[in-house]
Amino acid sequence: MHFVIYCLDKDGHADVRTENRPQHVEYLKASADKIVCAGPLLTDDGEGMIGSTLVMKFADRSEAEAWAANDPYAKAGLFESVDIRPWKKVFPAD
Repeated sequence: MHFVIYCLDKDGHADVRTENRPQHVEYLKASADKIVCAGPLLTDDGEGMIGSTLVMKFADRSEAEAWAANDPYAKAGLFESVDIRPWKKVFPAD
């Protein structure tokens, strides 16, 4: 099943994102087989990162929640909120 993981950073925590980015990227690489797409949310000018959105494949919600909780960004306290929702891919068709 696919899940969208939508995370918003706490205000003023750009340094936490920067400091933990290498570990976060390694965590993503280790989960590459589960990732449909992933990337940062940007400020309106496209210059700053303010969150993350991932679409990933997991067996169930509890696996998605565990994965999100173990993300180095989450462990570092970067996120103000994390929303996890089931998602159905329709287009483009596989």
